[in-house]
Amino acid sequence: MTTTATAPTHESSAPSPDATASHTGDGLPAPFAVIGTGLHVPPAVVTNEDLSRTTARSGDWITARTGIHERRRLAPELATSDMCVAAARPALEAAGLSVADLDAIVVASYTLDQPMPSTALVVKDALGAAGALALDVSVGACAAGVHAVLLAAHLLQNPSVATVLVIGADCASRVVRPRDRTAGVFFGDAAAAAVLSRVAGGPGTGLLSYDVGSQLSYAVQIPGGGSRRPTSAETVSAGEHYVSMDGPEVWSTATTRLPESILRATRRAGLDPLDVDHYFLHQANINILHETARRLRIPVSRVPVTLDRLGNTGAAGLFTALHTTHASGGLRPGDTYVLCAIGAGFHWGTLCLRQ
Repeated sequence: MTTTATAPTHESSAPSPDATASHTGDGLPAPFAVIGTGLHVPPAVVTNEDLSRTTARSGDWITARTGIHERRRLAPELATSDMCVAAARPALEAAGLSVADLDAIVVASYTLDQPMPSTALVVKDALGAAGALALDVSVGACAAGVHAVLLAAHLLQNPSVATVLVIGADCASRVVRPRDRTAGVFFGDAAAAAVLSRVAGGPGTGLLSYDVGSQLSYAVQIPGGGSRRPTSAETVSAGEHYVSMDGPEVWSTATTRLPESILRATRRAGLDPLDVDHYFLHQANINILHETARRLRIPVSRVPVTLDRLGNTGAAGLFTALHTTHASGGLRPGDTYVLCAIGAGFHWGTLCLRQ
């Protein structure tokens, strides 16, 4: 599909009354594009049949409710940063760059290696990117990838920043309670990376518009391990360091907020949802993806799916979808695309871009 660059507008539908934040952008003047992507998935595969023996959920039930057939598990001696490094190297190779070319590394994750030091700094050191700025983004858990790309887009407006490596990675298996019949069937471990670089081009290349919002909810949470519930024998024995999830509330919120946010962002870019070539969405649940496409009245063929073989990979999800399309040559210059996700909090957001 070929679309004509249109100046962004401020016209949009009003946000829902209970949304706590909604922000817009008029696009950014310095053009940039995705010039390379990479993916790393651990070799260990956990199938629905494997889970049926520990969760008492049948494989058919899991597939029907989630669209997931299998997911990956990271080896116990490895951490999130190891997956990040493994995804970063092929992304740089695809971009034709070396680590010396990196001006910044942004890691999106809610399963950081440890509270400090920074996981992005661990990745920077492992890659040998001595001159790069290193930043972690964990806001919004699964939505962290949207915020990380938004941050990278603004960094690229600085003339001294030409290339940013953005990595989405999560090791959810470390925060899911064994035998959990809800969260346990969804999550997988993976990392995916995208190299964003300033390119020659006029207005209308790069970030066209964005929409982000939030609303406090504890429907998805890890209550233990922070300053309110510090780690103790009691919090560990109570399982408070594992994720808990209210499935019906997640469904209701996601199927409302995702299409609302996408509509606001595309309208501010002067586009109709049908004008957008690709939708790289958070890979949470196949039914959420299909319902979002239905509400937007867009073909599901424009929404790449990786969750069937990877599961819900948290902040990595939208990058796995982006990688699938970019690595196959499907993301072409002039294509418009959406990055959209929702995560714990709730936080949600949409970026509308042109390659």
